[in-house]
Amino acid sequence: MDKVKLGVVGLGWVAQVVHLPILSKLNEAQIVAVCDRDKSRGRLVAEKFSIPALYTDVDHMLKSENLDAVVVSTSTDSHKDVAIAALKAGKDVLVEKPIARKYDEAVAIAEAVKQHRRKLMVGMNHRFRPDTMILKSFLEGKELGKVYYTKAGWLRKKNNNSAWLTQREKSGGGVFLDLGIVMLDMAFWMMGFPDVKRVSATNFNHTTKQVEDTSLVRITMKNGSLMTIEVSWSMQVQDDLYYCHVFGTEGTASLNPLRINKELHGNIVNLAPAKMESPQHLFKRSYENELKHFLGAVRDVHPIISTADEAVQRMKIVDAVYKSVRTGREVTIA
Repeated sequence: MDKVKLGVVGLGWVAQVVHLPILSKLNEAQIVAVCDRDKSRGRLVAEKFSIPALYTDVDHMLKSENLDAVVVSTSTDSHKDVAIAALKAGKDVLVEKPIARKYDEAVAIAEAVKQHRRKLMVGMNHRFRPDTMILKSFLEGKELGKVYYTKAGWLRKKNNNSAWLTQREKSGGGVFLDLGIVMLDMAFWMMGFPDVKRVSATNFNHTTKQVEDTSLVRITMKNGSLMTIEVSWSMQVQDDLYYCHVFGTEGTASLNPLRINKELHGNIVNLAPAKMESPQHLFKRSYENELKHFLGAVRDVHPIISTADEAVQRMKIVDAVYKSVRTGREVTIA
């Protein structure tokens, strides 16, 4: 396969600002078609990126075009139907996070992946940040010993996201499904996906009606380790705050900026590279690395990272978060 022939479904912010600009410059990719229910928007985007075919119906695109893979960047409520339709049509799929609105939708997608023997990757681009990959390599090398606590957060000054994110029927939830799922995935990945025992959560909606704008979550693992996550669209902070702290028996580490602290000869030494890229460049590189990884997996160069099965486990935790909020109690994971 010289080039992966792609169809992109959903032409909102992430497609226009991230997927299409990057994919159009990659030698391994050929964007054959785009699809969006808004034909006017679709026409503008197709012209801008010189894409030959435009559709307003996913099934029509799948039947008409000889595609190898489909990128799904629609609102979350349509992830399940679009992803399964693409899998049934024999296409590999990259679906933006979160994989679905809730656990049972994620299970349906994962079952379709197995049934149709295709590849599906969930867009967790933060695993592909250069600083995140460096930290993960240190953890895999047991440089920090046994990890017993991670703390991750993403606090934004205000919500300037797409309007559909605050509509529960479309998004499935608020800031936890938007930013929290990213921090959960990254911290969980850092810890090596330990089995979860209990979940406790508190949500607030100071600036939103249908969904939460702030979420505070505590997750206890069966091996005794702990994770806490705090995310907000409406925090009164001067600058957005994004971080992940990892605590091990032989050292500690943090992201943004990357620091890897370990005791050597009686002194605490930072083992991280002296110079790292700017946050803006790290963000761009994360998507470039993610999309290159997906294209490589489609071409059988390597296995998928961030699979449907991993996403199902994350969504089980997401469902527990919202159940804990509804009941006001800690939820035990079976």
